[in-house]
Amino acid sequence: MVEVRPGTVSQSYEFTGEVVSYRRVEVRARVDGVIEERAFTEGTVVQPGQLLYRLDRVRYDAAYRSALARFENAKRSLDRLEPLLAQHAVAQQEVDNARSQFEASQGALQQAKKDLDDTDVHAEIDGRVGRTQLDVGARVTGPADLLTTIDRLDPVYVVFRPSSEQVTAWHRDPRARDLIRQGSSLTVQVALPDGTLLPRTGRLDFVAPALDAASGTQEFRAVFANPDRVLMPGQFVRVGLVGFARDSALAVPLRAVQSGLGRQFVYVVGPGDTVATRDVQPGPWSGNLWIIDQGLKPGDRVIVDGTQKVFPGRIVRPVPLADSSVSGPPVTAGRPGQGR
Repeated sequence: MVEVRPGTVSQSYEFTGEVVSYRRVEVRARVDGVIEERAFTEGTVVQPGQLLYRLDRVRYDAAYRSALARFENAKRSLDRLEPLLAQHAVAQQEVDNARSQFEASQGALQQAKKDLDDTDVHAEIDGRVGRTQLDVGARVTGPADLLTTIDRLDPVYVVFRPSSEQVTAWHRDPRARDLIRQGSSLTVQVALPDGTLLPRTGRLDFVAPALDAASGTQEFRAVFANPDRVLMPGQFVRVGLVGFARDSALAVPLRAVQSGLGRQFVYVVGPGDTVATRDVQPGPWSGNLWIIDQGLKPGDRVIVDGTQKVFPGRIVRPVPLADSSVSGPPVTAGRPGQGR
């Protein structure tokens, strides 16, 4: 038996979450050409600057050499004319034309060099590279063709969506309202699909400014370190929020709450140690406790163990439970008039 007393009870919430990559980059070629080499293995981790694809470079190499020849010729012409200008041996217009040709050839050379370099497609970020969309021998028409993707997996995002009712309830509580803000002290835990609890926690880093009208939920996002890459994009996990608390709450051990005929109730010890039933409206769980929103008042004596031996109107000898936050040993008394 426990005597119900109001107190501060910690609360945790659970939601279904989805793992999302921290950053996804689409790999595209800046120039067109035929793929001559794919230098990576699909599904492996790549580093920034690592070669991914090599395109046919014959055409771009020829264009670069031609641009280089024009640049060198323009530079020689300008170098020859500029000293003559001081001697008034050539007109200013002739020197200006030579300088314009030099600058134009310099720009063309830089573009030709860039096009040549762009025949090698490199990784822009570190992460896990996906499946190739075009392979050796395929023609790439330019940036419009997606070659592959790279997902950064450390850190990683976990997205979950509380209902509008839950969000409204949090906003009514000043303490909870502070916890559901970006960068708060809220602890976010993740349980993997096999039930294993991830050994590290995350922090809330984004809360959508508006509800999703279609689903009636609000998007929350937490960021987790993921050095072992246990969390994978597209994976569904259980998200636990730890740090909430309810003041002046009435709570009883989980096993004290009974269900039957579409109702939930507890057995209470009334005057003269007589058993009675009391319909209750349970709220959220808190560890081994169940917060009761309606149906109990401070001072009520609730039977925890031995409920299978009691019924309304029976006289019992109540024994206080040592600790209502733990399961406790079951009652072994079996003679009439005894319960707990």
